[in-house]
Order: sequence, then structure tokens, then C-alpha cells
Amino acid sequence: MSNTTARTWLITGADKGLGLSAAKAALEQGDNVAVTVLAADGSHSLAAQYPGRLKSIHLDARDQERCADVVKEVVDTFGRIDVLVNNAGFGLMAVAEATPPEKYRPMFEVNFFGLVEMTKAVLPFMRAQRSGHIINLSSKAGFMGVTGFAFYCASKFAVEGFSEAVAAETKDMGIRVTIVEPGGFRSDFAGPSLVTAVNDDGDYAAANDRISKYVTERHGKQESDVAKFGPAMCRLVNAENPPLHLPLGKDCLDALRANIRSIEADFDRWEELSLSTMADD
Repeated sequence: MSNTTARTWLITGADKGLGLSAAKAALEQGDNVAVTVLAADGSHSLAAQYPGRLKSIHLDARDQERCADVVKEVVDTFGRIDVLVNNAGFGLMAVAEATPPEKYRPMFEVNFFGLVEMTKAVLPFMRAQRSGHIINLSSKAGFMGVTGFAFYCASKFAVEGFSEAVAAETKDMGIRVTIVEPGGFRSDFAGPSLVTAVNDDGDYAAANDRISKYVTERHGKQESDVAKFGPAMCRLVNAENPPLHLPLGKDCLDALRANIRSIEADFDRWEELSLSTMADD
């Protein structure tokens, strides 16, 4: 692909992991890429390899007032934004009752509100182009509740609802939205990036045991390979009719399908009660 036909991607949280994988794959297929990174000097490991096609900008996702400035800087550099990948985020594993606000509120600022403000900043440019693809990173835990991940689930459930609404509002403007729901990837999610808080109450013994084992037993043994995430995102962006939901990994696909079947069974079992509130007229 030549630079004249290259897309421009904006990928948040691309210092490492999934964001870095997406940036690398997009650059390898000839696209221009802007990334946000936590590095204070805005440096990025791929900069020297792709001069002129990679722009790296320092951004703490909690600093949402800067989202509009970042988007303007990218448009000033490359002329447009075709793909937004809202990847910045981190996990929090703890029993809900034991989790203090100072742990879960910062996660919402990054996982949800940072994503919201970056999306809002990009939308005017995509509307003017009458084209664009917004890819919002959710999780298996954004589709179903998971023990020990109450607040992480809540932040990702919020991403799902917001994304579905934006998709409905912009579908006639040439803008596509995809919610990507990764299962377990061999990234830092279950390692240094995961904030945990363990409660000692005996009532939560089973949950606490799962929490304490999660990092030590799961880190580095997840089913999906980070290096394969970027190529999957390129296939998604290149698709003529991209999906609204894209689970990644067999673990996620199996869990989501089982969850859907369970919900449908509840609907069938309780249909009479569900319909009992209908007005008589």
C-alpha cells in the first residue's frame, strides 16, 4: 500500500502489549500510525524504524482534556484519522465489597472516560470524512460478570453500552464501530498491570483464593498470543462489513456463547413473569 492510499491509525496505550502489536501490524501493511504512550518524552520503540509514518505522543489517559489536542495534532500531521483504537486500560482484581474508591475510580477514568473523550474528539473528523472505524477494547469481562473482577467488568460493560449506542448513532455517516472482546492474552494484564486487593473475610475464601492464584498461575500461560493481535486488527479494519462485536480467543468465544445460552434459558424460563407487567389495554 502506498502512502497516498495509506490509512491513518490513532492507537492509545501503545507503549507495549496489544497497542504495540496493533501499531506494528498497521505500519507493516503500509499505514500511518499515531500512538499515545505513557513515556514522558513521547518516545516509542518503533519510531526509528518508521520515520515519517509513526507519530508518538505522550498522554496519560486520565488527562482527558488533552484528547482534543492529541487528535488535532494527528490530523495536522497526517491529514485525517481513519482508525481509532481505544486500547489504553488496566485491570483490577478484587472482591467488590473490599475494593476502595481510590482503586476503582482511577480505572474508570482510564478504561471508560478516557475512551469516551477520545472517541468524542475523533468523531467530528470522521463525520466530515464520512468514513472511519472506531475499535473499542472491551473484554470477556465486558460481556459477562467474572468473580474478582466486579469493577473491571463494570468499566468494560460501560464501554460496551457506550459503543453500541455510538454505533447506532453514526452508522449512516460511514462510521463503523467494533467492540473487541479479548480473552486471555500473554500480555502484562495478569502481571504487573493488574491491580489487586485481597479481602481476608472467610465468607470470600473461594473468591480470594482465585484472586491470589490468578497472577501467579495465569500470567504467561494465557491462550492467545499478543503478536497475533495486530494482524487480527488489520484484518478487521480491512473487512468490508466489520462486526459490532469481535471476541478474540477460544476461551472468550466459548465463555460468551455459554453465557448467551444461559441468558436465553433464563428468558424462556421466566417469560410468563416477564410478560406479566404488560398493560391490559
